Amino acid sequence: MTGTLYLCATPIGNLEDITYRVLRTLKEVDLIAAEDTRNSIKLLNHFEIKTPMTSYHEFNKIDKAYYLVEKLKEGKNIALITDAGTPGISDPGEDIVRICYEQGVPVTSLPGAAACITALTMSGQPTRRFVFEAFLPRDKKERLAVLEELRNETRTIIIYEAPHHLVKTLELLKEYLGGDRELTISKELTKKHETKMQSTIDGLLNYYEANDPRGEYVMVIKGRDRQELIKESQDSWKEMSLEEHMNYYESQGIDHKEAMKKVAKDRGIKKRDVYQALLENK
Repeated sequence: MTGTLYLCATPIGNLEDITYRVLRTLKEVDLIAAEDTRNSIKLLNHFEIKTPMTSYHEFNKIDKAYYLVEKLKEGKNIALITDAGTPGISDPGEDIVRICYEQGVPVTSLPGAAACITALTMSGQPTRRFVFEAFLPRDKKERLAVLEELRNETRTIIIYEAPHHLVKTLELLKEYLGGDRELTISKELTKKHETKMQSTIDGLLNYYEANDPRGEYVMVIKGRDRQELIKESQDSWKEMSLEEHMNYYESQGIDHKEAMKKVAKDRGIKKRDVYQALLENK
């Protein structure tokens, strides 16, 4: 009988943020795969868990995943834990989950702490729709491409950042999103010295240029206003005359009536207004 892979969320700071279900599972499984066994042994010792551990991290994630999947197919139950938070979010857990599905091995997730959700819920930014970017890519070309995609993002944006990259990232965010964009930044989540600061990108850039960043940061950035984007699009079309706008569509083979409909939509006006203006300009 095939075993099950259990994705077990561990605390992101406060040891009390672990569930009874996770503790029971960590005691009952045959093996725990941990991102850093040296870090995880402290957690296991605290809760007197004696289950054997093995390493599963970024640098062995594919070969070790296939090894662990073979153990699962032999009937072993395995728990996957990360250094902090929920496995599979911005860590190699996603690779073993994908391979489990390919190999027909059952996977289940035991909910718990996640830094991105913890920061989002107390950020004061809109929470109904959000996009999680984790750490921006270190490759310059890829990083700038992601920032370009985020320029007109209307959903709340969540980004992780390390202290030594924070100021540079804030500078890039100012360049691509604008210095007046609202931002809530958090660190030391769930710990005694948890801090949150809400300001603008400009305000927080000025602060961290004067105060050395320390700790791991979660940035929750307000998205663009949809109505503002629509107005910008409409205004950009108004740089053309109505005749030029009509020619733009008709030159693509679109008939006169359909072109008027598109011009009206682009400019945020009624079709009859387009018709009337064209008549008056004849």
